[in-house]
Amino acid sequence: MELKICHMYPDVLNLYGDGGNIRCLSQRLRWRGIEASLTRLPIGETAHLADFDLVFIGGGQDFEQQVLLEDLHRGKDREIRAAVEDGLTFLTICGGYQMLGSYYETHDGQRCDFIGALDLYTVGSQTRMIGNYKFRCGPASGGSLVVGFENHSGKTWLGPGVEPLGQVLAGFGNNGEDGSEGARYRNVFGTYSHGPLLPKNPELCDYILTTALRRKYGSCELAPLDDSAELAAHDEMCEKIHK
Repeated sequence: MELKICHMYPDVLNLYGDGGNIRCLSQRLRWRGIEASLTRLPIGETAHLADFDLVFIGGGQDFEQQVLLEDLHRGKDREIRAAVEDGLTFLTICGGYQMLGSYYETHDGQRCDFIGALDLYTVGSQTRMIGNYKFRCGPASGGSLVVGFENHSGKTWLGPGVEPLGQVLAGFGNNGEDGSEGARYRNVFGTYSHGPLLPKNPELCDYILTTALRRKYGSCELAPLDDSAELAAHDEMCEKIHK
């Protein structure tokens, strides 16, 4: 068995150790004897997303998102929309998550159109939402308790066609108002959680991997791993995070 992973824009969307998510995905496959191949896709380079099984897009600042728009609108936007609808598995963090939505409007009213792969939009605020936080994934996303770090001024609002990835237990999440965190649409997982997200949340990592493997192979049950170190880090973070 093999999963082909595409890391989009590793040259600019790489805040807060997001590249650690790639290492975690790959290593947890290899520990189980499953091959993991990685293709990095920086600005200006092209590849057919249909050739991959999992796409990762990390976080970046507002300036970096705007720099990417020209590259996206050369055809990658259409390809991403088609891949999303075809059920390709995506993990997108913060700026990468926002970019899948319809637009970002700054707090002073300037609008930046994104790619519209997901029914959501983001509005900038003057208040920064920053700190360690935790949320509970919904049943459709495995139901695990997730700990992470968020740092964003954009408030994201989901349309009726998109479910939250989870519900906030402590922190801000999508907007600090409706209790939602992230987005889940088809096989897309979007979240504000940096840190990186996956090493201290092995249940969510395996759920994402299982989603990609089942799409490719029809069925898959991952062999259990010794996650004592990962869960110790997870539990220690949980104890430190309060409302």
